[in-house]
Amino acid sequence: MPFEFEKTELDGVILVKPKVFGDTRGFFLETYKEKDFKDIGINEIFIQDNHSKSSFGVLRGLHYQKNPNPQAKLVRCTKGEIIDVAVDIRVNSPTFLKWTKKKLTEENKHQLFIPKGFAHGFVALSETVEVMYKVSGDYSPKDEMSILWCDKDINIDWDIDFEPKLSEKDKIAKTIAEINKEDLL
Repeated sequence: MPFEFEKTELDGVILVKPKVFGDTRGFFLETYKEKDFKDIGINEIFIQDNHSKSSFGVLRGLHYQKNPNPQAKLVRCTKGEIIDVAVDIRVNSPTFLKWTKKKLTEENKHQLFIPKGFAHGFVALSETVEVMYKVSGDYSPKDEMSILWCDKDINIDWDIDFEPKLSEKDKIAKTIAEINKEDLL
């Protein structure tokens, strides 16, 4: 199998470690193979690939889409390195508001599968970062939600010693206490 799938402390969030075939010429790897993902229970149909570029210190998130248009994501860092974070926002989950973080880098080539029901964010740790991610649903501006990255009720340890650069949308994001429960998943 071209992947090693590693469960995280949050049900459904999976670290994907592709097998890398490298030599003096470079490397080759598979980044996604539907059958292998389905064999371990990831049944999402990805309909779109997105690609973002960020500079050092940029923090994007915590983003999600509320019902009826939630999205699952398969995230990877193709240039530089990031701390990638998933937060459980499933109101009836035993791990509601718990989070996990993984370092995704151009070197380790790891990916993070984030199912529907989670908010997602990342912070850029290198001069330039490029992140590619698959999504399982169309972008829906009316359903787009943001949770404040430093919400004390979630208390994410981003493992950074700098003030992150935020978009205007992320600067004014709501805390979990300010979000209507029906807007969670």
